[in-house]
Amino acid sequence: MSYDAMRHFADSWGLVFMGLTYLILIGWHFRPGARRRSGDAATMIFTDSEPKGSDHG
Repeated sequence: MSYDAMRHFADSWGLVFMGLTYLILIGWHFRPGARRRSGDAATMIFTDSEPKGSDHG
């Protein structure tokens, strides 16, 4: 394959691939089960990961 053919392939199908990837990633965020996981991720830093009795001094 020549450089021009590879460039034409990348220009056409590369754009399609990037567009579909973008739409899939945006759609993944708005899927039905995403609300709970997004809420969990947003409040994760406020939860205690260690038991109450542990003290590191």
